[in-house]
Amino acid sequence: LQCMVVGLLALFTGAGWLVARPDILAIRYASDAVAVTHLFALGWLCSVVMGAMYQLVPVALETKLYSERLAQWQFAFHVVGFIGMVLMFRIWSMKWLGYFGAVLTVGVALFAYNIARTLLRVPKWNVIATGVTSAVVWLLLTIAAGLLLVAGQRGFAPALRFNLIAAMNAHAHLGAIGFFTMLIAGVSYKLVPMFTLSEIQDHRRATASVVLLSVGLAGLFFGILLQKPWKLFFAFITIAALALHSWELKAILRTRKRRALDWGITYFLTAVAMLFPLSAIALALCWPGLPATEFTRRLEIAYGFLGFIGFVSFAILGMLYKIIPFLIWFGIYSKHIGRAQVPALAAMYSAPLQAAGYWTFLAGLLVTTAAILLASIASVRAGCGLLALSLAIFAVNVGKILSHYFRPKL
Repeated sequence: LQCMVVGLLALFTGAGWLVARPDILAIRYASDAVAVTHLFALGWLCSVVMGAMYQLVPVALETKLYSERLAQWQFAFHVVGFIGMVLMFRIWSMKWLGYFGAVLTVGVALFAYNIARTLLRVPKWNVIATGVTSAVVWLLLTIAAGLLLVAGQRGFAPALRFNLIAAMNAHAHLGAIGFFTMLIAGVSYKLVPMFTLSEIQDHRRATASVVLLSVGLAGLFFGILLQKPWKLFFAFITIAALALHSWELKAILRTRKRRALDWGITYFLTAVAMLFPLSAIALALCWPGLPATEFTRRLEIAYGFLGFIGFVSFAILGMLYKIIPFLIWFGIYSKHIGRAQVPALAAMYSAPLQAAGYWTFLAGLLVTTAAILLASIASVRAGCGLLALSLAIFAVNVGKILSHYFRPKL
């Protein structure tokens, strides 16, 4: 829960930053742009995902977390590390960035060790365990690539001084696809059936989606880093993996027993649907001989924005609407079952607020993406304002849920 609270604070800070400085989305790789990207990636997404994994991995794999104490130490290293890195990116101090990056690396290593020891306790290996393991490995490689990138820029490893923009793009794909997308795909094979009362329909198809995603990413990383035309081939493999994932999710939903889809699942499925336009943009950007024009530069910014905010963030917001109420309800009310009347999960939050947040988020996403392509700073601010409003609605709803923690309603 601490990780999730810190992650949400980072999300709100990042949204406010973009409203105050909409030009960040118009200037590629300026210090503020890199800083706010890492605030979203490390502060918001990593914090929430790590906190959720500590809760969900044991449930999804029917085992116990190896060490809660180790998780507390990891949380401390992570918070110090990502805050320091964001500040150092802001002033572009490569020396101190390396120091705080090392602190973050300790936190990631503790997280990976804790999850690895937990996975060793799994009674039966399945596609979910494969997805989680792959995501953790890619996370470690993402952090290693980031440290090597800083070392190359500092002159400690001249052989690692690749084209800066290509290296940053490769590093970003390693984290976005390898950790976040892989984890979302793997865990969705447990959460979507669990919340819709269904089950995986084709285990081979699900496993193939996870394996192909790793194969495609490995080739894509080196293709982007070395600026080779064969990156297009591996982009097709990555998209094929995502298509298999969507195919399996459709099969799971078709056989569900709970016909009505609540807003949490709707958020998540809408995020998955965004992979289709993202894949089309990715293929266009990977096309050999694509000219480096002002429009393609803006298309790259829109692609990154849609990936981190449109897909990953929206999917996680949807899952948080399922996870946070469950954690609070289980921790507060489960011990009172049979002895007092306890509220239902759906009574802990407001469905109309969920709907309002959903449509406001989509409107903000559409306006901001169009504004990036049109290079309109005023419209970027308007779109980010809508996104901030959606997050404010989300915060109110989370506040309603957390109120049960402080003042149980028995």
